[in-house]
Amino acid sequence: MRIRTTSTQRTYRYVRMALIGATVFLAVGVGLELASGEGLLSVSAAYYTPAGPVLTGALSAVALALLALSGRSLEQGLLDIAAVLALAIAFVPTAVSSSACLDGTQCVPPEVRPTVANNAVAVASVILLGVIVAGILARVQGTASRGVALTIGIIVALVAGGAAWAVLAPEAFLRWAHEVAAVAFFVLIAAVASIAAWWPRRSGRRRRGVRLAYAAVAVGIVLTLVLLVLGVVSGLERTGFPVVLVGESVALALFAVFWLVQTVELWNDVDPPLRE
Repeated sequence: MRIRTTSTQRTYRYVRMALIGATVFLAVGVGLELASGEGLLSVSAAYYTPAGPVLTGALSAVALALLALSGRSLEQGLLDIAAVLALAIAFVPTAVSSSACLDGTQCVPPEVRPTVANNAVAVASVILLGVIVAGILARVQGTASRGVALTIGIIVALVAGGAAWAVLAPEAFLRWAHEVAAVAFFVLIAAVASIAAWWPRRSGRRRRGVRLAYAAVAVGIVLTLVLLVLGVVSGLERTGFPVVLVGESVALALFAVFWLVQTVELWNDVDPPLRE
């Protein structure tokens, strides 16, 4: 029997499954690197290993998929901003310990910095071009709203603020930009999960099990971030426990769970709620 579906329905199914697939892709790449005995201290540190292209490729796919979930809902505005942060995470690497770092601190090694500068300018240019196109399309299609304008304004502010930070304090930018973007990304995902758990759908009530799953993801991500920060501040890493690696892994797993639940819940929806 052939199952009838709309093209929009199929597209949204594939986009959500792509988010899960990108997360699995990243997990496999990093897992293989860990299995080789490299002893990664974090998922982000895979940037400097043979798994680096997997890291940047997976995060780029995540960003594209989040942007492809076009719409005007609050969730979508948050996900659009999260997509920009995903690109920052992908192309501005985390700082690592290196013999080239001054005073034994962590830094982005000098040989990598030209690549970071090139990629950052390219990413910022594409984002700004995308913002212009999005604004024009919203106007032409009659979908412009205060929410859309606010989302565009926040994205422009993020790009401008990041550029100013990089120019005025390049060392601080290279040391902390990745971490700031990563924390903000997962906070936004937790916010979206919270909305899904506690904000009623316009198209009907969510089942209790689905709402509990979203709530668990939201609480889990926030708790993971809090424990990760506490672990780093307390110096737990010095005991040999990979705090950041575990924290990032759990947060990514919860990210995949969120999209798995969304895919199952909205599988038969002709017009997914994110487009309302």
